[in-house]
Amino acid sequence: QVQLVESGGGSVQAGGSLRLSCTASAYIYTTSAMGWFRQAPGKEREAVATISFGDGRAYYVDSLKGRFTISQDNAKNTLNLQMNSLKPEDTAMYYCAARTSGILWYSGDLLNPTKFEIWGQGTQVTVSS
Repeated sequence: QVQLVESGGGSVQAGGSLRLSCTASAYIYTTSAMGWFRQAPGKEREAVATISFGDGRAYYVDSLKGRFTISQDNAKNTLNLQMNSLKPEDTAMYYCAARTSGILWYSGDLLNPTKFEIWGQGTQVTVSS
C-alpha cells in the first residue's frame, strides 16, 4: 500500500507563511490527481487545491486563490503547498490525497474529497492572531 506523508505544518502568526510537502512512498502509475485538503475542528473536510494529471492544471478553491500555490516535483514524488498571508481561519489539519482511478475533468470533482482514495495522516497548521 502506497503511503503519503505530509510535513511542514506548524504554528505561525497571522500574515506568515508555511510550505507543506507530501511525499509518496512509491510512484503510483495510475495516479490521475493529487491534492491538498483541510479539516478544522467540528467542520467537514474541504478542498484547498488539486492538480489534475489529465490536463496538468491546478485547481483552487476560489476563496484561497492568490494566497495558496500547489506544485509538484515528479522526480521526488512530492506535492507541495505554499501558503502565504495566513489567517486564523486557515487553522486546520491539512491532508494530502491521491486519486488512482479514472481521470476527472470537472473542477467540482477535482475539489471533492470523496473522489480521492489514498490519504496521508495530516499535518497541523495553526495560525494565531
